[in-house]
Amino acid sequence: METEFTPITSLAGGALIGLSAVMLMASHGKIAGISGIVSRILPPAIQKESIPFGIIFILGLLLAVPIWNLFFVEIERQAVSDNYFILGIAGLLVGFGSSYGNGCTSGHGVCGLSRGSTRSIIATVTFMFTGFLTVYILRNTLGL
Repeated sequence: METEFTPITSLAGGALIGLSAVMLMASHGKIAGISGIVSRILPPAIQKESIPFGIIFILGLLLAVPIWNLFFVEIERQAVSDNYFILGIAGLLVGFGSSYGNGCTSGHGVCGLSRGSTRSIIATVTFMFTGFLTVYILRNTLGL
């Protein structure tokens, strides 16, 4: 499986993610950690004051691409495996890792690194290494 090298669009996307994290921190004093936002609006850790904000934040994530497509050129579609077993296992592992690591890639990787958090640096190095190792094993050992 070949991956296209897109440095300009990747840089632009990263800059927009960083800008949105800064805007959220400046306007609401909240970290743009998606797993934390979702966990505060779902049982067992519901925080009633976080529900409206959390729902709006998640709707924004889900509607960003369809709204973009209304006004601009359609975004290139990404290929995702049709192996639902592997996708299910991957989803469970991501959920477990996010819970075990007290945060996700957005909270640790974007917001935590920019604040110089030691915990976030360790978490980011851990999930990046694990991701690299997983891709290497899946592509070179299992041929997926």
